[in-house]
Parts: sequence; structure tokens; C-alpha cells
Amino acid sequence: MRNIDESKDYNWVLIALGGNLIGEKDSPLEYIHDAICEFSQSDVEVEAQSRVYRTPCFPAGAGPDFVNAAIACVTDLPPSSIMRTLHEIESRAGRTRLQRWEPRVLDLDLLAVGDLICPDIARYRDWAGLDLQDQMRLAPGELILPHPRMHERAFVLVPLMDIAPDWRHPVLGKTVAEMHAALDPADLAEIWPVSQ
Repeated sequence: MRNIDESKDYNWVLIALGGNLIGEKDSPLEYIHDAICEFSQSDVEVEAQSRVYRTPCFPAGAGPDFVNAAIACVTDLPPSSIMRTLHEIESRAGRTRLQRWEPRVLDLDLLAVGDLICPDIARYRDWAGLDLQDQMRLAPGELILPHPRMHERAFVLVPLMDIAPDWRHPVLGKTVAEMHAALDPADLAEIWPVSQ
């Protein structure tokens, strides 16, 4: 465990991990495990890790089922540096970005950095308000925080319930537990843990 320098300002960071392709490893579980280990070697302190869950592919029919997990971290890095680290880990794992929401060996999403709203509340609301068709074809050219879809996605909120049920969304004002409780029970029924 790394020593925390009390003279610096640290943020609580939430990251979602997923994958649905095997690639060079035996299973998507290995990619998630290796990504967490690699992330732990950066300037980030991994404080908590969820179980790994099997989740249906999203959008439906876009590929094999996923495995998903989440980690909670502490760091003084700015969001842009965290994103750069996540993209580097994805790239080393063999992640390609040929089309939006394609099957992938590893997907690392920065969900939240403390209560930061990036780049501002208006841009956040623009992206959070997109309908599904626009979500499928458009990608922001800038970092949007908190993740504009996290409150809608069972594959994000179920792992977050393991590690951060009391984290409060800085725009919606709801905790992870409250967002989880608002999900469709049918969506929750399709998710189950594959690791402890």
C-alpha cells in the first residue's frame, strides 16, 4: 500500500471495468484482474474492488455477454491523467476502437472523480439527455463527468453496490443505492456474480 501524502488534495475515483472478448488471454476475467493490478502500479491507490459479474451485452445483440466489475480509488491525479492511464491499459490489453460499443477485450470507464462535474453542468446535461440512437452514433470529444449514463446501467450500478453504495451523484443527488433501487428488476435479474 502506497503512503498518502497528507499535503496533497486527493479525490475518490470510481472506475468501471468490463470486457466480452477473449483475445490473447483465457477469459475476460483475466483482463479485468490484470487491469486492476496494472492500475494499482500507477499513481493511484485502489481502495476497494467489487465482485466480477456476468452481464448481458449492451446494446442487446452487439456481441457476447460481458463480465463487469468496479473499483474505488484515491488519487491526486487530474481526470485527464486518469483517463490517459486507463486508455494506455486498454491499449496494452489489445483494445481497438473501430466503432462505438463494439465487442472488446477490455473497457475501462472513468465514472466519477469526487463530486467533479466536467466540463460543466450544461455539457453534462446535453450528454445525459441523449436518446439511445444518438448515444450509439455520437461520442463526446471531451471528458464528461460523472459518466452521463452510469445511473441507467445495471452493469455499472450492481458492481458499485459492492464498494460505494453511499456515493452520491453530484448532479442527480442520488446515492448508488438509490439509483440501483430505481433500476428495472428484469435488468437486475440478468446479472449474477462470477467471482467473490
